[in-house]
Amino acid sequence: MSEPETLTVEVNGFATRIWRKGSGPKLGFLAGFGGLPRWVPFLDELASSRTVIVPSLPGFPGGDRGHSVLDTHLDWLLTLRELLMKAGLEGADLAGSSVGASMAAEMAAMWPHSVRRLALIAPFGLFDEADPPTDPWAQRADAVPELMCADPEIWKALKAVPEGANSVEWPIEQTRASEAAARIFWPLGNTKLEKRLKLIGAPTLLIWGEKDAIMPRGYAERFAKGIAGQSELRMIAGAGHLAELDKPVEVAAAIIGWTN
Repeated sequence: MSEPETLTVEVNGFATRIWRKGSGPKLGFLAGFGGLPRWVPFLDELASSRTVIVPSLPGFPGGDRGHSVLDTHLDWLLTLRELLMKAGLEGADLAGSSVGASMAAEMAAMWPHSVRRLALIAPFGLFDEADPPTDPWAQRADAVPELMCADPEIWKALKAVPEGANSVEWPIEQTRASEAAARIFWPLGNTKLEKRLKLIGAPTLLIWGEKDAIMPRGYAERFAKGIAGQSELRMIAGAGHLAELDKPVEVAAAIIGWTN
């Protein structure tokens, strides 16, 4: 893999990373639980035919401590709206995974003209007491890898300290990402998104790993039923919650096919 171009914009007084790579129509991607401390094969697959733009969510790797000034869900939505505009993604296709997928759905609901086509990988945002998601914040650290990926070694490699990195700062940054996600989705990922799904008119692809240990399969049907626009569900064999990490080629192909 070659490294992407790295840009920096200021959002709410914090330097925020934006990755960019590839050529062709723009495609934004919002990372899932834990964020992206490093470039991953899935993004290279997308960049093979699209200009992939990856803004960092506040508090996630590349997002500094931007989450610390966001007190309400509206704060998060307005900040993300500003970030996407500064990233040049106004009116572009938008994809997201897990927590990032929930935020992508919010953008399509609140600002319909800002998103052309939408791809959501196992999004957070809904909650059913009869079939609750697994709470990732309530787990021991050693249990998280197998919840995120069907192959837990992929998650471990993503989070491993790279050669030359500050070994003290690195784990702090990873913990900060979990804290930032908790500020958006506490408790249990329930943001009442179901009330806003009817505002999503963008054609929406829902992607679910068959081995997702976080979001039950029934939530895919709930999203599909609630979204006003055209929607389609793709199940990815052998993939866990962060399906793009387990099966980068298959997930990227589904997203590129949907947004072409």
